[in-house]
Amino acid sequence: MEAAEKEKISVEDEAVDKNIFRDCSKIAFYRRQKQYFSKKSTHQALLDSITASEDSTRFKIINEASKVPLLAEVYGIEGNIFRLKINEATPLKPRYEVPDVLISKLGTVRLISCSGDAGNLVLADGKGNLKCHITANPFKVDLVSEEEVVISINSLGQLYFEHLQIPHKQRAAKENEEDASIDTSQENQEDLGLWEEKCGNFVDVKTNGPASIGLDFCLHGFEHLYGIPQHAESHQLKNTGDEDAYRLYNLDVYGYKIHDKMGIYGSIPYLLAHKLGRTIGIFWLNASETLVEINTEPAVEYTQTQMGPVAAKQKVRSRTHVHWMSESGIIDVFLLTGPTPSDIFKQYSHLTGTQAMPPLFSLGYHQCRWNYEDEQDVKAVDAGFDEHDIPYDVMWLDIEHTEGKRYFTWDKKRFPNPKRMQELLRSKKRKLVVISDPHIKIDPDYSVYTMAKEQGFFVKNREGGDFEGVCWPGLSSYLDFTNPKVREWYSSLFAFPVYQGSTDILFIWNDMNEPSVFRGPEQTMQKNAIHHGNWEHRELHNIYGFYQQMATAEGLIKRSKGKERPFVLTRSFFAGSQKYGAVWTGDNTAEWSYLKISIPMLLTLSITGISFCGADVGGFIGNPETELLVRWYQAGAYQPFFRGHATMNTKRREPWLFGEEHTRLIREAIRERYALLPYWYSLFYHAHVASQPVMRPLWIEFPDELEIFGIEDEYMLGSALLVHPVTEPKVTMVDVFLPGSNEVWYDSKTFAHWEGGCTVKIPVALDTIPVFQRGGSVVPMKTTVGKSTGWMANSPYGLRVALSTKGSAVGELYLDDGHSFQYLHQTQFLHRKFSFCSSVLINSSADQRGHYPSKCVVEEILVLGLRKEPSSVTTHSSDGKDQPVAFTYCAKTSTLSLKKLSLNIGTDWEVHIK
Repeated sequence: MEAAEKEKISVEDEAVDKNIFRDCSKIAFYRRQKQYFSKKSTHQALLDSITASEDSTRFKIINEASKVPLLAEVYGIEGNIFRLKINEATPLKPRYEVPDVLISKLGTVRLISCSGDAGNLVLADGKGNLKCHITANPFKVDLVSEEEVVISINSLGQLYFEHLQIPHKQRAAKENEEDASIDTSQENQEDLGLWEEKCGNFVDVKTNGPASIGLDFCLHGFEHLYGIPQHAESHQLKNTGDEDAYRLYNLDVYGYKIHDKMGIYGSIPYLLAHKLGRTIGIFWLNASETLVEINTEPAVEYTQTQMGPVAAKQKVRSRTHVHWMSESGIIDVFLLTGPTPSDIFKQYSHLTGTQAMPPLFSLGYHQCRWNYEDEQDVKAVDAGFDEHDIPYDVMWLDIEHTEGKRYFTWDKKRFPNPKRMQELLRSKKRKLVVISDPHIKIDPDYSVYTMAKEQGFFVKNREGGDFEGVCWPGLSSYLDFTNPKVREWYSSLFAFPVYQGSTDILFIWNDMNEPSVFRGPEQTMQKNAIHHGNWEHRELHNIYGFYQQMATAEGLIKRSKGKERPFVLTRSFFAGSQKYGAVWTGDNTAEWSYLKISIPMLLTLSITGISFCGADVGGFIGNPETELLVRWYQAGAYQPFFRGHATMNTKRREPWLFGEEHTRLIREAIRERYALLPYWYSLFYHAHVASQPVMRPLWIEFPDELEIFGIEDEYMLGSALLVHPVTEPKVTMVDVFLPGSNEVWYDSKTFAHWEGGCTVKIPVALDTIPVFQRGGSVVPMKTTVGKSTGWMANSPYGLRVALSTKGSAVGELYLDDGHSFQYLHQTQFLHRKFSFCSSVLINSSADQRGHYPSKCVVEEILVLGLRKEPSSVTTHSSDGKDQPVAFTYCAKTSTLSLKKLSLNIGTDWEVHIK
């Protein structure tokens, strides 16, 4: 093992030590803002300074102590979104505004000034149902919907803005230039980290002094908040106490602590709040280190003083205060007003884009470890899946496949013929994923390094040289992906003639892209390293990994001349990363608690735009006991990204190494995943075109059931399946809450049914994963499972029709070639709708534009909840022919089974039950 690896593992063993990673008490801008709020300094809006343009309304804000003006801009964005930007009116130099996340020039809605005087201004959108009330002194903004205040901005007076200052050496008459809003007296300089801040052995020098910002929001009537990944925490956000905020700062944290608010690999500065009748969102577009405090005040009832003969009881609404603080940049915040969860998802995707449509193979099972040793090892593992009749789609290679951790190369001893290895996988209709990290080994004989060095493509240090840090290869420089030219060049490295040994079945994994820098402050890059445009790293730290995944995805698209969909997994991410591929939850541990926390972690990613997410099955660190491994496979089979992975010092854990019985259980879990792929693929299509999450907390589907707003041990897949993974050892019974008082739910294995709106006790053995189909849904499945998704393209379908209490059901199927962009450009797709009503099942087109020549047939139909045995069943085709169908009916489970059908999936037909 190389020295860098030994060091990494020894560091990582104690990586969550607070001596390495900072908590709030050690973050200077947090301490400064807390100290400032004790002074209660206020800001005033100068409403006589208002100017209105076609797309925004501008006015100045002044701090009563410092008298330095800020410029505020209010925008109405199409789709019931408001945007508020606050910047210095005349900054010393431009402040960083996050580029490339918003998907295009946003369509703005002209805001009309309804009324106002010197002390107030009311702006409304064209429809007039959303209004923005601006109060001048003290400065406050109320967002009003249908006469109800939904969000108040700066109601606690926590607007905070540190102005850029002339560097110390250039300052004359320091006393005259002090910013009165912060205490710059000598004894406080070091403590408050104004010009310098220590982190371990590192000193962060701030050329233009402190530049942090902050703002508070009051959410009226809301007690349930979600979002702001990534934390190993509950799905519902918790109240934060003193020196305890949710931290958004991308860090490489090996074996991260669970139930902790420290930042880990990715950051999405976006939260949602939900209450009966309304969902809202706050998107804080800032890529610097960010802290979020949350304080909920529940509703209270109190008795008023007696005014007459009767004492009046008055109810005070609950409310939640959210305080955002960022180290630098500007205040640029989007208020999403819903009102429904579905509206919120559309509004957020209108800003940042929808989930990329994944290639079908990537929804299958992925097999990974650090590391598969050589070509022979790959061949043996691949053969093991076939020998044990377990489907899988993708083999993964970690850093050891390269020549000395030089990305885009192959270890000549271990992988002498990578193309031959890929041809073996191709013959099984399988793929290969290899790793490509952002650090580049400093080596004058390594062409990727020399090309990047010659063109000045590395991040720079403060002195102007290339930034150097230690990572897997030893001393490395880091590509500056924030530079469009670097991204374009990096994309070109994936071209087949350039990336020797690669083929069109090779896809990419971006790891260590927080960026991870061994021995760096908090194991990442110094904040005063310099990026393209002369921006310091502090300004854009959280978006670095986003840019690598963007460049990688573009490279894979480019190598196919724009024809093929990419697959790129990234560890670090930001708002909008969903446009470029998949995300996983990083270096988890083989313990039950990590299996359990994976569910809320994935739900939180899902509702913040990233539908394609998963957790390493089995736990990356350590050796899972066999029961845990089986339960993890069962859970992973029902999560969007499904990959087994383990670190290098663990025992091998391919699915067949734990005895015949456990091999059977893992095989069954993986085969269940493959049988459901038509449903999974259809859900991803909806995520792609309509922004609906694939994996959903119950409150999304049942927004009016207060008792489920905090449930996080079960979830919906789409609107049809409820999944309750078993996440504790030796369990023989689980309590499953089945929502919806007017709903009926069917056990997906036994077809037993229950009414909704209650908790049911479900007996579980090791072969059980509780999955329930919602009455009123039709779920498309494959009736046979092949070696991989590629083997199943033409295999038949089955439909599982679960009837509602009213005897009806609807569902759909989306189908295309699974790998190209032809569904977009040439309408090469099928989108079918299934509806069951009045004892007739109808297959019809859901989108007339789509035309895809599928040979697939529906060969099985199961109807659950049919209360009486039919006398006959006939099929009616579009050419007018009727055919009788043999059927079986089980009175005990009220299930009708139709088999040996041959109904083409792409044509209209009906099944009549009499």
